[in-house]
Amino acid sequence: MKKAKYNVIGLMSGTSCDGIDLAYCELTVTENNRWGYSIIKAQTIPYNSLWHSRLSAAVTLDKTAVQDLDLAYTSLLNRTILDFIHEFKISELDLICSHGHTVWHKPQKGITWQIGNLQSIAQGLPCPVVCDFRTQDVALKGQGAPLVPIGDQLLFHEFDACINLGGFANISYQHSEGPTIAYDLCPFNIVLNYWSKKLGSDFDENGNYARLGSIQPDLLKQLNALEYYHLTPPKSLGAEWVQSNFYPLYEHFNLKPQDWLATAAHHMVHQIQTSTIKFDRVLLTGGGAFNGFILEGLNEAAPLKFFVPNRDLINYKEALIFGLLGVLRYREEVNCLASVTGAVRDHSSGVIWNPVGP
Repeated sequence: MKKAKYNVIGLMSGTSCDGIDLAYCELTVTENNRWGYSIIKAQTIPYNSLWHSRLSAAVTLDKTAVQDLDLAYTSLLNRTILDFIHEFKISELDLICSHGHTVWHKPQKGITWQIGNLQSIAQGLPCPVVCDFRTQDVALKGQGAPLVPIGDQLLFHEFDACINLGGFANISYQHSEGPTIAYDLCPFNIVLNYWSKKLGSDFDENGNYARLGSIQPDLLKQLNALEYYHLTPPKSLGAEWVQSNFYPLYEHFNLKPQDWLATAAHHMVHQIQTSTIKFDRVLLTGGGAFNGFILEGLNEAAPLKFFVPNRDLINYKEALIFGLLGVLRYREEVNCLASVTGAVRDHSSGVIWNPVGP
């Protein structure tokens, strides 16, 4: 039975392997399908060094090793959810909606694998779990990504476009009263964090390392000339693409990490600016919204265009939206847009696991 209010926990783990984002949210819907939200409690559980290493290296594993990792990671998510419910004394809960963690993403070969979506995730939980949102879309000839745009459309329609600055930067917008368009813009924290770690930090806080670097024009030119940026949507990026396209440049240009960070930041600013020329008001969320160096670059070219919201929405917008995707799936309503992913049709994607005993 469809309701007007849902209490959900949304979970997200991004390609930057920082940790597990959990958001306990209230989602409401009116009779004319106007959605609203509030984030009640939210928390990020950082990965310890072992899990960070295992997830970062997962793209190189064979199928058997990924299956083993999947079992262990599903158990980790289950314990994390139970701890979150206990810590915040959550008693009203309709659904738990989990993205999992992407290990393989090769949609052109019909492959996408998000670990953490096995039935054992529901062990001992007080309500159903909705998860594994991408697999069906790839089976329907889609990219399996991005999935957040329908949430942007339903929850943040007052903006011309929404950009999330996570492991990858991605954008979504409504195309002239037509379908929603969305795609990955460029790698983001997945490469910034790589070079920050060379300097002894998990990330480049406020872009301070990048400020110390020098832009390398030849490298910047090669980055902006990569073939992906000339493809038309639908299109998406994965860790494999970074390995094939950025890592060779790491080896070719013998640069200090600061110079890489400065040049990569300008590359990202260029890709974001190029993709938002026609918009007046753009919502920025994700960890990259705290990178002052990049925000200064964006605002220098277009003052007042980019809006940075409160910290909870910056950090937990994707977890919130995966909560909404789970609710839409539970209501058997469309949560995956063909105009975004390239699938053969709009559809309602996700697996529903009912809770099992402890």
